[in-house]
Amino acid sequence: MADEKPTLEPLLEWFEALIEGTIGQELETRALQGLIITKAEKGFIRTEFTVPSLAADVDGNWHGGAIATLMDTVGAIAVYSVFNHVAKSVDFSISYYSTAKIEEEVEINAKVLGNKGKLIQVMIEVRRKGNGDLIALAKQWMALNDFTVPTVSKL
Repeated sequence: MADEKPTLEPLLEWFEALIEGTIGQELETRALQGLIITKAEKGFIRTEFTVPSLAADVDGNWHGGAIATLMDTVGAIAVYSVFNHVAKSVDFSISYYSTAKIEEEVEINAKVLGNKGKLIQVMIEVRRKGNGDLIALAKQWMALNDFTVPTVSKL
């Protein structure tokens, strides 16, 4: 099912446009604003992120919904890196272990664990950069569809 040589270039262009806010929904753009891809290979994505104030709750903690949106998107990127197709979440389980504050730096890793036909399992973890404390861990099943990432317009 996996393509012989999936290319990450269209995916990375789309992801950068999403992060910059030139495409996508406001919720995604807000949750992903400032995300930096530090490593992208087949089946694995590593990113770094500094928690912005607009993704925090009234107490200055990184909002759980913003964490979930970020984890879902980074998981989808990892799936695309293997199968060269967009995937949609069909089961998403997150455990929160700690909090992160505004301006705190974190690292998000997503790894494809396996697949059963059109269902792909991904594990995503968010860790505090520096000491590696676990903030959140997600296991996700995603379903492949027939769509590929659209080409981002240069206009």
